[in-house]
Amino acid sequence: MDGRKLSIQLEGTQLELIEGDITDLVVEAIVNAANEDLQLGEGVAGAIREKGGPSIQEECDRIGHTAVGTAVITNGGDLAAKHVLHAVGPRFGEGDEDRKLASAVRSALALSDRHGLRSIAFPAISTGVFGFPMDRCARIMLTEIYRYLQGGTKIERVVISLVDDASFEIFKRELRRGFR
Repeated sequence: MDGRKLSIQLEGTQLELIEGDITDLVVEAIVNAANEDLQLGEGVAGAIREKGGPSIQEECDRIGHTAVGTAVITNGGDLAAKHVLHAVGPRFGEGDEDRKLASAVRSALALSDRHGLRSIAFPAISTGVFGFPMDRCARIMLTEIYRYLQGGTKIERVVISLVDDASFEIFKRELRRGFR
């Protein structure tokens, strides 16, 4: 894994910020920043499709659809991760985006817990083709992860995988500001 890493302990769970490719991480589940039709298109989804092989899209096709703010689980195909959690974040400008993004993060964490998964990695949901501002995404995702971990969980490690230095710096800055 190239890039930088920052790690803190939160309520008995390791929270890590990592600069690198989410599809290379050795975790039980990675989160795909999905669309409602569960079609693996561009960005993170495209990388998952390329490296994970056709079985992930085939399973998504069987599931068919999930609403904004929710998440579904599939196999991890040829990825190092056993599972992919497809969390649907909001498109920026559609309204009520902050709540929808928080819901998508919470849904992925809850789904991970329900399946007994101990480690999960998130991308910066909705910041690619959906146009969500990175700083706002960082604040919402970190706050929602913190709130979820306070409720008691079996998840031992939560990773936020960031594609570049600029994204890493924004998440690091928001993490240092604390949770609110």
